[in-house]
Parts: sequence; C-alpha cells; structure tokens
Amino acid sequence: MTLQDALLSIAVAIAAGGLVGAERQQAHAGRPGSDFGGVRTFPLVALTGAIGAMLRPIFGEWLLAALLAAIVVLLAISHARTKDDLGVSSEIAAIVTFVLGAVAGTHEILPDGQRYLLVAAGAATTMGLLAVKRPLHGFIARVSEDDVYATAKFVLLALVVIPLLPNRTVGPLEVINPFKVGLMIALVAGIGFAGYVAVRVVGGHRGLLVTGILGGLVSSTAVTLTFAGRAKETPAIAPLSAVAILAASSMMFARLVVVIGVVDGPLLATVALPLGTMAATGFIIAAIWVRKSGRNTESTDPVPLRNPFALKQAVQFGLLYGAVLFVAKAAQIYVGKSGLYASAILSGLADVDAITLSLTELHRSGTEASVVATGITLAAVTNTLVKGTMAATVGGWALGRRVGMAFLVILVAGGVALFVGQAL
Repeated sequence: MTLQDALLSIAVAIAAGGLVGAERQQAHAGRPGSDFGGVRTFPLVALTGAIGAMLRPIFGEWLLAALLAAIVVLLAISHARTKDDLGVSSEIAAIVTFVLGAVAGTHEILPDGQRYLLVAAGAATTMGLLAVKRPLHGFIARVSEDDVYATAKFVLLALVVIPLLPNRTVGPLEVINPFKVGLMIALVAGIGFAGYVAVRVVGGHRGLLVTGILGGLVSSTAVTLTFAGRAKETPAIAPLSAVAILAASSMMFARLVVVIGVVDGPLLATVALPLGTMAATGFIIAAIWVRKSGRNTESTDPVPLRNPFALKQAVQFGLLYGAVLFVAKAAQIYVGKSGLYASAILSGLADVDAITLSLTELHRSGTEASVVATGITLAAVTNTLVKGTMAATVGGWALGRRVGMAFLVILVAGGVALFVGQAL
C-alpha cells in the first residue's frame, strides 16, 4: 500500500464519519450532553477504524478487535451518563462508522473505487436511516397488527419457501416454473407494498393527484371504485374524483414499465414508448384538471387498500399468473398471434400484472418483442376500459363521461405510439 492509497483511505473514512456525525449533531442541536458525539467524534471513530485496518498486517487482527472493544466501552460509558433516554441509535451508528472506516482501510476487500463506493453507500444509508426517525415512527404508529402479521408471513414465504421451489419447468407445455412464479409474486407484491407504505406515510389527507398516484402503485381498480363511490354520493365532487381515478390509472402504465424493466430489460425498449406515452398523457391531463379546478383537492377519507403482502392475496396472484401464462402459451402454440392477443385482452379484464409478466416470460422464450409489446398494450387498454366502465356504472354519468374522454385520449396516444414504435 502506497502513501497515496493510505491517505485516500483515511480521507474517505473521515468523510463517511463526517456525514453521520453531521446528522447526529444537527438532530440534537441545542441539547448539549444529550447524545454521543457529533461532527468531530464520528470522523475520529471512522479514522480509528481505518488506521486499525491499515496496521492489521503488522499487528494482526487483535489490534482491530481491541480498538473496536475500546470504542464499545466508551459508548457504554457515554450511554450510562446520558441525561435523556434517547435509545441507542447513535451508539449503533458509531459502531457502523468504525466498521466503515475499517472497510476503507482494508485494501484486500475490493478494488479502491468499488471499496470507496461501498463506504460512501454505507455512510449515506446510515445517515438516511437516522434522519428519517420521525417519518418512520409515524408510519409504525399507523401500521395495524394485521399488517405486521401479513408482512411477517410474506417475508417467511419469500426467504424460506420460494428458494425451495424447483427451478425448472413442470406440467403440460413445460411453461410453468414454480421458482419463477414465486419470484414474480415477490416482485409484484414488493412494488405494491412500496405504494402501500407510501400511502400510510403520506396519509389520507393529501392532494387527490398524490393519492391517485400512490394508490395506483397498489391497485388502480381499488382507487377507481373508491372515488367512483364518493362521486355517486356527492355528484359535485365528480371532477375531483376523476383526478384520482385518472392519476391511479396512469400510474398503472408507469408501474408496468418498471415491472418489465426489472424482469426483461431487452423488452423495455419496445414497450416503453406506448406505455410511457399513456402514462405521461394521463398525468398531464390530471395535472391540468387540478390546475383548472381551483378548488380544494384534498382527499377526506383514505382509500381502503389491502396490504399486498397478505399471504392469501399473494398466493391468489401466483395462481392467476400461472394460469394466465399457461393459457397465453397454449393460445400462441395452437392459434398463433391472434390467440395470444385474445388471451391478453381477456386477461386484462381481471388483472394486467399477470398477463404482463406472462408475456415477458414468453418473450424470453423466443416470442417476438413486437408481438409481446402489442399483447401487453392490449391488456393495458382492456384494463383501462374496464375501469372506465366502473367509473360510469358506480359513479354516474358525469364522472363516467369525464373519465371516459380522458381514457380515450390516453388510449389513442398509446396506440399511435405503439404503431410509430413498431414502424421505426
């Protein structure tokens, strides 16, 4: 190790400690003696770890262990003398900072650039977790006991059951891979759960545009039925309910782009144009409606969304995905492209995620990208028409006419984008 390498490692360690220390000092500003360390102490902790790691080849592993033990003792003394009961977040952060310093000074772990990036990412993550204390506590206060159990069961399913599933095709047509089905369940539920958490954190009293966008991550159908019901009860708010419905449906297109990008990157270039166009068109129309309304667009009641990690819901999606994948494959084999398109349209009546994932699987198996992109677009169009029908049936003509006209513009824009994309 050269002197330049050693100095750079020390600089990275001090910078990482400075990030964490700055957050700790800012969080407890005006409360002297109430917490361990700040913008000076944490860089020193990281520096101790870096120097210990660099001297390890000379003095052995015991030096690094002794330094860590000394840090822990000092942390214990500081915690015992703390005037306020503030938990142990700062003490844990100090230990993490020491480890980050040690990683920065251990050149055998990774090449310099990758190692420094790892240290920076670790420091940023630590700083972020410390900084979001209040939002996290607020979210936990809104979490129900059922949410905790549902999440625990799903995590058990994802970490224990799914890895044990056979990673090979089984059954007729050899198209169902149990392990891949499990991964698709985890992917869709994970994206939905991110939206579910966001809705819980934001709460039910935000703008309808935000409510629709976040709700669309979980279930655009649930958002449509909820606000259509409110428009039926109070016809005067039909224009505002249309904002939430349009935002949720537009978010569905954006969510599909994310799902496809994760599952099948090569297909993304083909489907991004039509789906992205429909999402952008919907968001623009919704934003124009909000601006023109000039009225209060707050949502007075939360949307009754189900936790996507609920085990029953996850298993039901897995079964639906498997069935749709089998039907789409059979239709392609025995009927051709027209059969695949028909299966996409029929599947879109109930769920767009299952058919999207099924068609991406067929693309990875050799189906043309243009055929798959057309099928996914047809499924999204069908699902959008279903939500438009729900809005008109449940919410009344005023809501249905407004939502229907917007959906028509969105679908025409998507159709044009699909045609242009395949012609290029």
